[in-house]
Amino acid sequence: MQVWNEYLEQNKQRFLNELFDLLRIPSVSADSQYKGDVAKCAEAVKQSMLQSGCDHAEICPTEGHPIVYGEKMVDANAPTVLVYGHYDVQPADPLELWTSGPFDPVVKDGKIYARGACDDKGQMFMHIKALEVMAKTNSLSCNIKFMIEGEEEVGSSNLGIFLEKNKEKLKADIVLVSDTSMISMEHPSLETGLRGLAYMEVEVTGPNRDLHSGVYGGAVQNPINALCKMIASCHDENNHITIPGFYDKVETLSDEQRKALNAAPFDLQEYKTDLSVGDVWGEKGYTTLERTGIRPTLDVNGIWGGYTGEGAKTVLPSKAFAKISMRLVPHQTSDEIAAMFQQYFEKNAPASVKVKVTAHHGGEPVVTPTDSIAYKAASKALSTAFGKDPIPTRGGGSIPIVALFESILGLKTVLMGFGLDNDNIHSPNEKYDVANYYKGIETIPYFHKYFAEMSK
Repeated sequence: MQVWNEYLEQNKQRFLNELFDLLRIPSVSADSQYKGDVAKCAEAVKQSMLQSGCDHAEICPTEGHPIVYGEKMVDANAPTVLVYGHYDVQPADPLELWTSGPFDPVVKDGKIYARGACDDKGQMFMHIKALEVMAKTNSLSCNIKFMIEGEEEVGSSNLGIFLEKNKEKLKADIVLVSDTSMISMEHPSLETGLRGLAYMEVEVTGPNRDLHSGVYGGAVQNPINALCKMIASCHDENNHITIPGFYDKVETLSDEQRKALNAAPFDLQEYKTDLSVGDVWGEKGYTTLERTGIRPTLDVNGIWGGYTGEGAKTVLPSKAFAKISMRLVPHQTSDEIAAMFQQYFEKNAPASVKVKVTAHHGGEPVVTPTDSIAYKAASKALSTAFGKDPIPTRGGGSIPIVALFESILGLKTVLMGFGLDNDNIHSPNEKYDVANYYKGIETIPYFHKYFAEMSK
């Protein structure tokens, strides 16, 4: 057993308690009423960096929420690892579906329940605690820099600006990210790619005021009906997206590549049972693993309009709204897809309504190399910690900053996540297994050890 594992074993409860302190701060970046809590969380992250061994840590203001930067430099000749994560979290709504308070962390059945438990406070904090483990046991083999932001959940709009202004400060050899998932504790994996994102909002306006549905119904277009038809038209009978040009740049994987992707352990019945669905859904001709990893999507994230209160109100509303996200795959770009979407909605709107389309934020898809020293170090670290080689997978989620790391800093990224797909991220009752939290703290020092050895 490595000496750091002994230190981890002796400090497990404290590491858990310190994570709980962080989870109690409602750092919701999307809601301005939590601005003070976001700033409080940034300060807590800074202090945890200093307490864990950083020689320097600072709060870096942006036009939005601050970025926390910290560093531990041990040897000018050693490789430098830039750790990226985020301390902001999604809104906790709907609150009534939580079985415990979203910002009152509890452990039930070996799992931490709280907003941010997995995404990304729990996974980000593993790296800070791993630094402590290495610093206290004289096991540091790499220089470590931290860049922990507070706007990932709202599109990281200020992070690119920060990268451009701080290229020298952020100089490193690789970026290490734990904001992703693995298959299971029995089947560790490394994600080798992420989908991009184009996030849109649509506003459909009909009459200049809400109308009586009896007096005007059947004569004046209902904006909600119009919006629903427009959304439904975005998919055909094979669940193929109908926006012209949408698939023009989508990469077609070879049969060999698709076979390798589908070799990952996956139980379809268990998947359906976990979600309480009668069947899966998606683009015809592709498996569930392909639909979530290598194919683009279009989904409604929210839709509203008219009367939604208690009882009945026979109203024909003036406006209807929807938030729609599209996950993108390599060679698609968020700006191009957003423009296609806007053109499609404006062109297909009936003359009886007006349509306004707003692009909120986007991010580009990425594929990470599997032949790099850093990837091999991550693979060996997982092999050592779990006793078996990790399986390469493609992630369905998006981390917009990963593409910027390469374009602005010239750095590749290793995606070494310890979350699970069923951790309810972005949903009520978000959770993170205590065992995964500790396993991450155990594994991360192995990455630094092997990356330093392989870089010589």
